[in-house]
Amino acid sequence: VRLQVQNVEKPLYRGTFHCFQSIIKQESAFGLYKGIGSPMMGLTFINALVFGVQGNTLRALGKDTPLNQFLAGSAAGAIQCIICCPMELAKTRMQLQGTGEYKLKTKNYKNSLDCLIKIYRKEGLRGINRGMVSTLIRETPSFGFYFLTYDCMTRYLGCEAEDSYVIPKLLFSGGMSGIVSWLSTYPVDVIKSRLQADGVGGVTQYNGILDCVRKSYHEEGWRVFTRGLTSTLLRAFPVNAATFATVTVFLMYMRSEDNLHECEPGPVMQQPSSL
Repeated sequence: VRLQVQNVEKPLYRGTFHCFQSIIKQESAFGLYKGIGSPMMGLTFINALVFGVQGNTLRALGKDTPLNQFLAGSAAGAIQCIICCPMELAKTRMQLQGTGEYKLKTKNYKNSLDCLIKIYRKEGLRGINRGMVSTLIRETPSFGFYFLTYDCMTRYLGCEAEDSYVIPKLLFSGGMSGIVSWLSTYPVDVIKSRLQADGVGGVTQYNGILDCVRKSYHEEGWRVFTRGLTSTLLRAFPVNAATFATVTVFLMYMRSEDNLHECEPGPVMQQPSSL
């Protein structure tokens, strides 16, 4: 977030490692965890929505084909924006608060919840949902590629339940799915971050998505749309490797124990090598 929104005329960070190093030096290791409350509150519901909607949509579509995997994933991505957008708004505002300060001189927000409450009081529902359109544009195709890539990878690697290497294969498949999904819509994420961070210093720069794209490109060129990509991909692989492997192994275990007799097959292990 800090790399994506920093002022090009007075950049604070030269790159991912310098940003990481500077935050620890200036704000201590706790600076790396600013805004953690928002994801902690929201990610449980987001993942529940994503995997639930994807599985039910895939069943409704009837056939487990690559196209249906993409459509089911896209539907899941679109619906979870209801939670994702406010969550990321609070996370962004908290992460930008007190940049470069060890002890905050001015603390606008006590925590993520306080941040959302204050934004709501000042700007109403529209303020809470700032960046919703850009989030929707990012998440809908991104989750489509997310589930499509995972399905293709698990089929290609032959992730069978009895395979002794099934865990490493699932981890690799999940990690690569995360990377592909972020690469597919990353420029939109830059715009979303800039829109949600707009007005933090009391000055509003952008009138909307197109205005943000135009001004960002005019001032910084096409490279602006890849700003922060390295740190995002470094995060994406382990996070999504753990997410997909955990969900898959959990459902494999539950079904092997015959605990889900009453449920029809969900999105996981519908076919021997499919999620």
